[in-house]
Amino acid sequence: MKNKHKNFDRRKFIKKSSLFALGTGGLFVLPNNAMAHSQTSQDRINIIGPKEGFTPQIGTLVSMMDWMRMVILSPVKKMSIEDLDYLIDEKANSIGAMLWHLAATERFYQIHTFEGKKWGDWNEEDKMNWNIASGLGEEARKLIKGNEIDFYLQKLKDVRENTLNEFKKRDDEWLMEVDEEWPWGPTNNYCKWFHVCEHESNHNGQFKFIKSRLPSAKK
Repeated sequence: MKNKHKNFDRRKFIKKSSLFALGTGGLFVLPNNAMAHSQTSQDRINIIGPKEGFTPQIGTLVSMMDWMRMVILSPVKKMSIEDLDYLIDEKANSIGAMLWHLAATERFYQIHTFEGKKWGDWNEEDKMNWNIASGLGEEARKLIKGNEIDFYLQKLKDVRENTLNEFKKRDDEWLMEVDEEWPWGPTNNYCKWFHVCEHESNHNGQFKFIKSRLPSAKK
């Protein structure tokens, strides 16, 4: 009986998602209280789909972001300061700097999509906390070093908690809103936040490459 109920919920989600995408005369908007019934805990991290506390499409996005976060942290969570600071060459970025960069990128999209500010519109506090990590490069190579892994994990955790709290205040209609003036062309909030997930995937490949070249790996 329990499995039957789960299958029903899954079919219901697929049906709602199809209607949302194909609504006639514009987007079919789910009501604000159309929360998903399923809940993804850490032992069910590989289940992509709705999450309790979020509207269906936002919950599905959150499940993808959770999964990608698990993947990027897996190869680095036990790294020493020396490993986190290691530079393959004079133009490289360290894993530590890139972890901070990921938190900075997510913070930018919070500022833009939640606070309605334009590209690069940082307040003084955000500039102080995120500017160097956001830009990476020479300044980051000089200044972002000497930190233990927990330093970077806390930044990622704090930013993600804010993202989740803000997602809970919004619905699928907001997620599908299109920004006609975005630099790479018309883009909805779903694409912007999926880019946060994809961005982590991009750096995940760099993490694994650098890890394989670490002096500690050779030992």
